[in-house]
Amino acid sequence: MKLFDMAIGRASSPDMPLVPLRDIVVFPGMVAPVFASGGFTRAAIDAAMAEDRRIFLAPQKNLNSQPKEEDLHTTGCIGCIMQSIRLPDESIRVLVEGRDRAVITTYTQREGYFRVEAKKIRSAEEISPLIKSLMRTVGESFKTYAALNKKIPADAVAAVERVDRQPNRLVDLVCSHVPFKLDKRTELLAEADIERRLHLLAGEISCEIEILELQQKISLKVKKRMEKNQREFFLHEQIKEINKELGQEPEDPTGVRELETKIKEKNLPLEAHEKVLKEVHRLEKLQIFSPEAGILRTYAEWFIDLPWNEKTEDNRDIEAASRIMDEDHYGLKKPKDRILDFIAVRQLKEKVKGPILCLAGPPGTGKTSLGRSVARCLGRNFVRMSLGGVRDEAEIRGHRKTYVGALPGKILQSMRKSTSRNPVFLLDEIDKMSSDFRGDPASALLEVLDPQQNSSFMDHYLEVSYDLSDVMFITTANSLHKIPYALRDRMEVIEIPGYTEYEKLKIAEGFLLPRQIAENGLAWANIRFKAEAIREIIHSYTMESGVRGLEREIAHVIRKIAREAVSKGRLPPAAFDGRQVLPGESPAAAASGQTENPVPQAAEEPSPAEAFSVTLGAKSVHRYLGNPKFKRDKLYQGSWVGLAYGLAWTELGGTLLPVEAAVFDGPTGLILTGHLGDVMKESALTAFSYLKSHAGAFKLSPDFYQGKDIHVHVPEGAIPKDGPSAGVTITAAVLSALSGITVGPGFAMTGEITLAGRVLPVGGIKEKVLAAHRNGMKSVLLPGENADDLEELPKEVTSATRFFFAQTILEALKILFPAELFRAEK
Repeated sequence: MKLFDMAIGRASSPDMPLVPLRDIVVFPGMVAPVFASGGFTRAAIDAAMAEDRRIFLAPQKNLNSQPKEEDLHTTGCIGCIMQSIRLPDESIRVLVEGRDRAVITTYTQREGYFRVEAKKIRSAEEISPLIKSLMRTVGESFKTYAALNKKIPADAVAAVERVDRQPNRLVDLVCSHVPFKLDKRTELLAEADIERRLHLLAGEISCEIEILELQQKISLKVKKRMEKNQREFFLHEQIKEINKELGQEPEDPTGVRELETKIKEKNLPLEAHEKVLKEVHRLEKLQIFSPEAGILRTYAEWFIDLPWNEKTEDNRDIEAASRIMDEDHYGLKKPKDRILDFIAVRQLKEKVKGPILCLAGPPGTGKTSLGRSVARCLGRNFVRMSLGGVRDEAEIRGHRKTYVGALPGKILQSMRKSTSRNPVFLLDEIDKMSSDFRGDPASALLEVLDPQQNSSFMDHYLEVSYDLSDVMFITTANSLHKIPYALRDRMEVIEIPGYTEYEKLKIAEGFLLPRQIAENGLAWANIRFKAEAIREIIHSYTMESGVRGLEREIAHVIRKIAREAVSKGRLPPAAFDGRQVLPGESPAAAASGQTENPVPQAAEEPSPAEAFSVTLGAKSVHRYLGNPKFKRDKLYQGSWVGLAYGLAWTELGGTLLPVEAAVFDGPTGLILTGHLGDVMKESALTAFSYLKSHAGAFKLSPDFYQGKDIHVHVPEGAIPKDGPSAGVTITAAVLSALSGITVGPGFAMTGEITLAGRVLPVGGIKEKVLAAHRNGMKSVLLPGENADDLEELPKEVTSATRFFFAQTILEALKILFPAELFRAEK
């Protein structure tokens, strides 16, 4: 290591080496160390040491180790190297002193470094009253800053106080000791106007003072909090020692004794009892305010809050249960029968594992509300958990208790909410779950919904098994194919199809109308819907399998009626409690609950409440709901060449699927449009191939497809369509277009076809037939093997619909088309 001290008396040249500075700005009068490891900086320092030790210290705009002219600020400080130390790795550490601020005028590129000529910055040193005031402000602010920052030496404060008539000197001194940001230091170095320079410095030092004061406040608060915690800790320890010396029992400051008492009263299973007592004993040894103490206390409280042995007594009266379910829901025979079967088995055997049912059907058919009704008829508590959008396995099984904010999964959270170990547990929208990198919640449900495993359900938070075997799980879904097979296999699936028009009418009269009249505050009035009005709403304002849209439209009408009542000043009696006013009963009697002696209407003037009566017919519905939303008459009545009506199954229930075909000259062959899936496209190709290979059975030319394009289109092209059940429909539409003969009027059809000419059975027959009935189709063609499915259809549908069955495509076409289309068999 070589040491070079400053030499005196060497000749000075007009230019000097440039040393770029990355993380420091040197001011005049400031002594600062500079570490040179790059070749660019070392070359400049070596050149300065060989001359008069003068260097130009320029702040750098970026961190480039080989800076160019555009990478450097033009304003810097002329400095002098006071000391230079060359280290063993050839890097150099120098001590420099700033002399004058200067601006670079010219750059000269030398081998490995820059040489620059610089012009010193001279500003007027006149001391005006404003400058004197600014100097005093800066001096006082620096004194305040030094009082807050103990790193500022007293000599620096004294040096600032001694500066009287040198404002630039004052700025340079303050900037040398206050750690402003680099861009602000560069700005202060470059500013030539002394007034603006003092203003800028005063503002920056005020900001630094505010930051220091805020830091001190925060530090003081933290210190006080720590002192308080330490004081409380020492006092608690002293109280413990005093109680020991006096032989007195401590007052249980940690709450461990209370927890132990509750745990013993809870009568937990052996595994859970040992586990929670072990954690409670750990809690006793911890300090009250330690984070782990809070975690263990919450853990123990979960064991106490969960229902381990608490059960509700089941209702075993089958007739009462049947009556309750009929009060809540119309129809739904299958799920009702399954619940009554369960009650019957409970009368024969005490210990029966809770059934796991899956109610599958379109929206609005009463699946979710049926779960609540089941709980009511069994006399059990009811909890509901929505699985729509759940994608994290921890939602089911919880997190380990070591995580911050950890809790059990939603299964045990719902069990705590139910307060009994045998509730009716509804898992809503089980087909809407998804999975991602956090796990698959459907796989976590395998244990919950398996009667052979859920007696020892393991939650990650509790780390002990919990018995779910007494829980009656009911799940709901719109689509079964979205549920993983392993999960679907564990459930007893009960399909709930869409409602017929007759069923919707009964549901509206018995359930929807009374509920909406009461909810909209018109129970006191005489509101009556004729059957024709309800049918008009069903036909013209809804197109659904369920009744959710029907209830929405009924509510719309009743709100309009309520508005009319208010506008006419027809309000209920003040004391009315919301009960329906019976015919011949006065509102006063209804309010008092005295119904033994009805007051004849002629005995007194009718009140506004009695006088308000509305009866709605079909025409009144249009006045309240506006123009019909669904005009089936224009869309579905009549038939034309190339049109056939198929039947499709969707998650929303059955729907009518029109298929159109057209024949024209062209070389393409078969054209398919309408957003069709691969399976449906294959059905269309099969239909086309069948007609080509069996053209002799029809009055078609054997080369009917030569030079012709056959375009098959399924309307509503924005909606994806797929499945094999449209085979018969496509065949009929294409044959109609080729022959120019329309399909029989009022026909809807479904069935998969093969090249050999067979018609294969399809699923969703009930939903499809209900869709045909809903759309006014009087005849339905089905595969022969689906004949048994008609047993599930309501009588009002089978009595209003003609059913035809076909085992082969030829049989189906002979049903759909007149005899003149077919050649006579030899």
